[in-house]
Amino acid sequence: MNIAPVAYRYARSLMDLSLEKANTDAVNEDMALVANTCAGSRELQVLLSSPVVKADKKEKVLDQLFAGKIGAITNSFIGILVRKGREALLPQVAAAFTELYKQHKGIVTAEVISAVPLTDDARKRVQELAAAKHPGKSIQLSEKVDPSLIGGVTIRIGDEQYDGSVSRRLNDLRREFSKNPYIPEI
Repeated sequence: MNIAPVAYRYARSLMDLSLEKANTDAVNEDMALVANTCAGSRELQVLLSSPVVKADKKEKVLDQLFAGKIGAITNSFIGILVRKGREALLPQVAAAFTELYKQHKGIVTAEVISAVPLTDDARKRVQELAAAKHPGKSIQLSEKVDPSLIGGVTIRIGDEQYDGSVSRRLNDLRREFSKNPYIPEI
């Protein structure tokens, strides 16, 4: 998901408030719930981005949807977003807050895409690789299976990516073979 810079500004303000109130863990859980709810409901996304629905109606829907499920800080923050006309950014703000929370807690996510599910040994090796690249950080492993890789793995840790998939190697070979180093003699 591409996150707009304004979403980071709102997420930063929520992070600062949650740090001030010493409530970052609870706010992170709340924002994870908000992100999952928004991702799981196309109707909610349409409602939040609709210019036809008035802000007070949107606020009532969000209050009813999250009543008793989120804390006071998060609830007040969502109210502010709606009053400022930024409710369509709610999923992005939630994602940005999660990133900021992970940075604050020193958590690095290692995303592994493999052709088949990882074995325990492979999982351990990826965690060791990530720990070596980011000493002193907590490693959170995110695994996905993509059969189109044919074999091997793709690992993304922060901004770095290692692509050891068979499909990438085949593409490299195709590119190499498409070059014609033969120069005819005249």
